[in-house]
Amino acid sequence: MKVVLSTLNAKFIHTSLALRCLKAYSGEQFDMDIAEYTIKDPAMNIVSDLYSRNPDVVGFSCYIWNIEETITVINMLRKIMPELRIVLGGPEVSYDTEYWMERLPEVDFIVVGEGEETFHHLLTELEGTNKFHMVFGIAYRKETEDGPQIIVNPPRPKLNLAELPSPHRFREDLLHLGSRVVYFETSRGCPFSCQFCLSSIEVGVRYFDIERTKADILYLIDNGAKLIKFVDRTFNIKRDYALEMFRFLIENHGGCVFQFEITADIMRPEVLDYLAEHAPPGIFRFEIGVQSTNDPTNLAVQRRQNWSKLVRTVTKVRDSGKIDQHLDLIAGLPLENYDTFRGTFNDVFALRPEELQLGFLKMLRGTGLRLDAEKWGYVYMDRAPYEMLGNDLMPFGDIVRIKRVEDVLEKYWNAHRMDHALLYLVDRVFPSPFDFFQMYGDYWESRGWEKIGHQLEDLFSRLWQYLNAPDSSHLDIEHDVVQGLMKYDYFLNHHFKPRKMWWDFTMDKAEWSGWMRRILESPELVTGGFAELGLQERELHKHAVIEKLPFDLALFLHSGDIRRDRHTLLIMLYMPEGDSSKPKPRPYMLTLDGSALGANV
Repeated sequence: MKVVLSTLNAKFIHTSLALRCLKAYSGEQFDMDIAEYTIKDPAMNIVSDLYSRNPDVVGFSCYIWNIEETITVINMLRKIMPELRIVLGGPEVSYDTEYWMERLPEVDFIVVGEGEETFHHLLTELEGTNKFHMVFGIAYRKETEDGPQIIVNPPRPKLNLAELPSPHRFREDLLHLGSRVVYFETSRGCPFSCQFCLSSIEVGVRYFDIERTKADILYLIDNGAKLIKFVDRTFNIKRDYALEMFRFLIENHGGCVFQFEITADIMRPEVLDYLAEHAPPGIFRFEIGVQSTNDPTNLAVQRRQNWSKLVRTVTKVRDSGKIDQHLDLIAGLPLENYDTFRGTFNDVFALRPEELQLGFLKMLRGTGLRLDAEKWGYVYMDRAPYEMLGNDLMPFGDIVRIKRVEDVLEKYWNAHRMDHALLYLVDRVFPSPFDFFQMYGDYWESRGWEKIGHQLEDLFSRLWQYLNAPDSSHLDIEHDVVQGLMKYDYFLNHHFKPRKMWWDFTMDKAEWSGWMRRILESPELVTGGFAELGLQERELHKHAVIEKLPFDLALFLHSGDIRRDRHTLLIMLYMPEGDSSKPKPRPYMLTLDGSALGANV
């Protein structure tokens, strides 16, 4: 019996851990292939490839991001392969199972919950006596005198994770380890009861054998894995376990990057101290779900969160400079209106995370919040991803406005294209960070920019246009300072000497040459060890750009103070370093007497 395990990933770089778990458990007994696609692939291409594999059984792993595309594939497969047995599994179909069986008559079976043992048992019956009533954890169709009847069997007991084989040892995966994301689980379950999350349904946390976990990680690193994302719902729930794993990864990382979901307010100080002292910069990334800082909201969704301890953790991690942090917010939770969400956003932005993910509540099947939707007045999409369209306190109009915040937040802050200018604007010009992103997002949409593409210089020129527009006339903007910081950020965004500027470059050739001569004649006056480079005129002309700024940039970067009596000649150097194919831009500065725009050093 030929079995194909398939899914449609969100992106090509993603890989399906679920399919590999199923194959590891059953692959030795059955002829089994894994076939992964993406939600962007044409359905005809997917169906053609599956058809060419000539399967007897196809199993699809289903999630909110791929269920509708998967349904299209299933409909086509059934028409061209009427004898094919089609099996669905995954979190999207593990709840409201009868609904899915009724909606999708093309589907023969649904595996509910953990699939390794259940799917193996189902395949055994398909190859044998077809006693499907014996297979705990499945839904199927039974022929009766009145036609097909949907049967949902009792659930299967939880698996002993220590007995499961490794899903990380397939030879066919080795070729792609370095170019794709490896998903890895060291535990299943979650200790918390957040009513918007599927993880709240499973009680308790179970762990895989830690020695096997370590062996698998070493195997992946030794074979070229570059990014391993742990899917544990709360990686740090057990202090000793987390500390042991962090220590193991630090000692054996081999340049691999590891990403975790952690609960920040339970992170113990000794763990934070260890990471601050021992973690190499850049190998760890933390995902932290804040969701809301509004106490009534957290109480309504049964979310326990100690804000002061969360701030302590995020601040200590940030100050260590070792670990990037990705903080999540959810707009649309109960008892959160537009104003309280503005407060939540500003609370979290004040922590300066490397990435602030602004998401919108999804009413997932099986969650307590979906079951209580009427209580809070929710309306939401009938089809995946079930995103909320409004509730009693946050109407659709507010959702639309906050989506504009999300759009510019992604383009600017999360992409880190102009951090110096943005922080100046949100801290000194606009009433709050949220107000900046909202007001600029409203302007962005009013100009129709969401309908067209953008390049790097477009992001700078559009922000500059907004800051000079009548919409911003009520703001106290020091345009020359903002423009200077934007120029600095623009230069930092290039690996090579930029050929195109977003502003009018006014320095003529004679003035430019004069500054170059002064730099070469008095290199010791330039900051940052410029003189030690020993650059010749030809190298400077080839690899450097210069720009005058009407304030002391070095002082501002150091203390935040703005002095207009001293100006800056900014020298940005783009020279290869060692074997790097993408040299990092190196800024140097010459501080000038502002009375004559640099006539005197």
